[in-house]
Amino acid sequence: MMSLNKALPRLLAFLILSTCIAVAQDKEGSIDPAPPKGITVDQAVQKFAEKEKVFKRERENYVYTQTVKVQTLDGDTVDGEYQQTVEVTFDDKGRRVENVTFAPQSTLQRVGMTREDFQDIESLMPFVLTSDEINDYNIKYVGQQQVDELGTYVFDVSPKEIKSGRRYFNGRIWVDNRDFQIVKTHGKSVPEKHDKNGENLFPAFTTYREQIDGKYWFPTYTRADDVLHFKQNDVHIREIVKYTNYQRFNTSIGKITVNYGGNKVEDLNNADPLTKDDILETLKGGTPAKTMTEMVKKRGVNFAVDAATEQEIRKAGGDSDLIQAIENSKKS
Repeated sequence: MMSLNKALPRLLAFLILSTCIAVAQDKEGSIDPAPPKGITVDQAVQKFAEKEKVFKRERENYVYTQTVKVQTLDGDTVDGEYQQTVEVTFDDKGRRVENVTFAPQSTLQRVGMTREDFQDIESLMPFVLTSDEINDYNIKYVGQQQVDELGTYVFDVSPKEIKSGRRYFNGRIWVDNRDFQIVKTHGKSVPEKHDKNGENLFPAFTTYREQIDGKYWFPTYTRADDVLHFKQNDVHIREIVKYTNYQRFNTSIGKITVNYGGNKVEDLNNADPLTKDDILETLKGGTPAKTMTEMVKKRGVNFAVDAATEQEIRKAGGDSDLIQAIENSKKS
């Protein structure tokens, strides 16, 4: 997930982080090899894979903040650091966008971030195993284990085949035995690379999920703390990824139709004026005030702002720019 930078005038070799895949030593209860309760292993796999498909689709309806910190350590001392904060949101046409809001100069010297780093942060650390993907993996039932207050079914997961250009998860997943959604993962990204052109190595990581809106188990915290054994030297890597401020984005207002990724969006300029309820519901759904302001400027509104309405809009997340845009954009 990173490239190793050789010091001094030596050749720069392109490498990515490495890992040991040893399954995490859980502090939770011991694993009971008993089969799932009232359901076969295959049925349990199919059930959680279908739930994961719903989860994957629903997460695309949410805005959230993603913070990344990658450090190299010499003993207990941090000697290099990469940081980035990204706001995952939608633009005024309902297209999913990622806005970098914090990215100080990296001080990493012994390793460097690569394309695979960012691929893994985006798709493998918040690992999802849906019904569309289970055929790509060997899935072995391990048993039942208590994780905090949750009863879980434990599965070991490994790719059946490594196809060129694709990234895979290799490790262990914990599935809630009631909601049938993944609540924890531990493993690493594969494939690794060891050849004359360099080494691509990856750290073991653990990702935890929390229940959002009482329905979906979304990833909220990932941690990797591993020593990468490069041919030239070992590098101690620590990586923390946090996913916070999840809020559902209302993507259906009036005549706006969104297909995520921006494939199908009706022209906002031709849509009906927004109602007060449109604006309140959309703000409450997590739409940033700035995005709502742009919608108002393009579509106009069919209501006037009085003191009570202004208070409602501000309480829902609106700001002065939005209020001004509404006042300037009223259409009959």
